[in-house]
Amino acid sequence: MNATTTSDPNKPKTDDADWCSLVLQKVESLRFGEVRIVVHEGTVTQIESTEKTRLESRPFRS
Repeated sequence: MNATTTSDPNKPKTDDADWCSLVLQKVESLRFGEVRIVVHEGTVTQIESTEKTRLESRPFRS
């Protein structure tokens, strides 16, 4: 599988190991969240991560 970080011809292409390494780094840095890999025409074009902060749940008091 070919992988690029962008469609910009001036930016260098990355190989599978590069984007796999980036995904692994993102996953390892998260406690709660998600990592999304965006693919266009069989090519990885973007890696997104969203981190969530979980708060301790407490009963609601009014």
